[in-house]
Amino acid sequence: MESKWVFKQDGNTDKVENLSKELNVSKIIANMLVQRGIESFSEAKTFFRPELSHLHDPYLMKDMDKAIARLNKAIDNNEKILVYGDYDVDGTTSVALVYLFLKEIHKNIDYYIPDRYTEGYGISYKGVEFAADNNFDLVIALDCGIKANEKIKFANEKSVDFVICDHHTPSEEIPDAVAVLDPKQSDCQYPYKELSGCGVGFKLLQALSQKNNLSNEHLFSFLDLVALSIASDIVPITGENRVLAFYGLKRLNKSPRLGLKPIIEISQLKNKEITISDCVFRIGPKINAAGRIESGRSAVELLIAENKEYAWQMSRKINEYNETRQDFDRNITHEAIIEIKENDELINSKSTVLYNENWHKGVVGIVASRVIENFYKPTVILTKSNGVASGSARSVAGFNLYNAIEACSDLLESFGGHKHAAGLSLKVENIEKFRAKFESEVARTITPDQLTPKVKIDAGLNFKDITAKFYRIIKQFAPFGPENMSPVYITENVKDAGYSKAVGQEATHLSLDIKDGGNIRIRGIAFNLAEEYLPSIKQKKNFDICYSIEENEYMGRTSLQLRVKEIRIIESQN
Repeated sequence: MESKWVFKQDGNTDKVENLSKELNVSKIIANMLVQRGIESFSEAKTFFRPELSHLHDPYLMKDMDKAIARLNKAIDNNEKILVYGDYDVDGTTSVALVYLFLKEIHKNIDYYIPDRYTEGYGISYKGVEFAADNNFDLVIALDCGIKANEKIKFANEKSVDFVICDHHTPSEEIPDAVAVLDPKQSDCQYPYKELSGCGVGFKLLQALSQKNNLSNEHLFSFLDLVALSIASDIVPITGENRVLAFYGLKRLNKSPRLGLKPIIEISQLKNKEITISDCVFRIGPKINAAGRIESGRSAVELLIAENKEYAWQMSRKINEYNETRQDFDRNITHEAIIEIKENDELINSKSTVLYNENWHKGVVGIVASRVIENFYKPTVILTKSNGVASGSARSVAGFNLYNAIEACSDLLESFGGHKHAAGLSLKVENIEKFRAKFESEVARTITPDQLTPKVKIDAGLNFKDITAKFYRIIKQFAPFGPENMSPVYITENVKDAGYSKAVGQEATHLSLDIKDGGNIRIRGIAFNLAEEYLPSIKQKKNFDICYSIEENEYMGRTSLQLRVKEIRIIESQN
């Protein structure tokens, strides 16, 4: 599917010129900063030099005082505390963070991860019963709970207190817990709204440290977990998340916790600089696989491991889960794509809703994302679990998926999430009604532009602009992620300089040796594009490229190369 190349809007000319002079950088770099909302020297200093002192006061979050009062009461009275979290990376890192921190000051503590298949997402009746039956007085729920109204009523009847730490979109009615921490609550004045679930848990501990005069330095030693959650949950890397991710990555690279070291090695990242992208695509999926294939509890056991041998044992086990997950992912994606291609109604619809009772529930979210890569429309993938249809939904850029699902709430047993991704369950007999209503709602609200994949271009470059100094400054834009993506550039009218060729085991990748109109030469790599474009390139046809810039190390030498995302051959040569 061909993408539309869209230039980001240029910044205000005067602001760009002023920032260029103040920072002594090129106008290209100044413009990219202004595009990101950085318009002054002081804002640039905060952006390039994040400080932990930039973190907001945790007591600005609604109910934080209530949460800390109840937590301190539990600590003072030696009450039993249960740390409860979701089974994905955000949930398991949240549980590991809060459990490890509190365990050092309070021994009467345990943790609980619901089973994806028997309990489903979030706070479960079974989980509440476990807390009551085992005499837990307080449950700290992380990365879940904001819509668990009935479960909290049940907990109150059982005399189990809950402190909820969530970051998902609330409903109008907020659960009747002792305290509800969620910056997305409409009456919460917390300045930053996009924390991960683990980020909200971190703010709870920051407030506890503040109240009890505990060491901030010790709290900051857990930022490797927070960075992993920020990356894996695909939250914006702006504001407070940027600070947390920046220092969390430092921790991941210099002194990750014992449980993460073998996973880093298995992910072939030892002695390499770990980035947000590495967390998203290499470390995160392995940790996620535990909850997808077996139990998220295995992921927590790894993250809190205190024994090197045990950490390696758990890492190998989790890596095996990930290999199984990859097999499920490939096979189910293949089945889903065939089903769509053979159904004209699905091909012509504005949305995709697929159901197969034999599909593995643990990978339906991944499959939804893969289907979007092929057909680019809001997608819901459902399977049968505990007698109901249960699954995951993913959106396309710019379309609010949560609103479309909420419009179908009369047909759903439960749902939750945000504008980009959601989980839902419904009776099997309601699937066709849901498919029709969801399609109607998407068709009514989505625009043709939202149904076209886009590559957002930060700047047009000539190859002479790509210098060591330019790249050194761009590297400082990191950590990259949503709302601060790694810059993408375009260079037009380039051509083969003589040595472009197909590479890779099956000759599917394109090693580029190209020059621009100024005869400046540079190398690049374009994955999986050799078959489509190499013949035209070898015919000396000019072409346009969009790309990012990266370092390539070969035979002990480091050079800059282009990571080419897309190519457009210029057919009419003048």
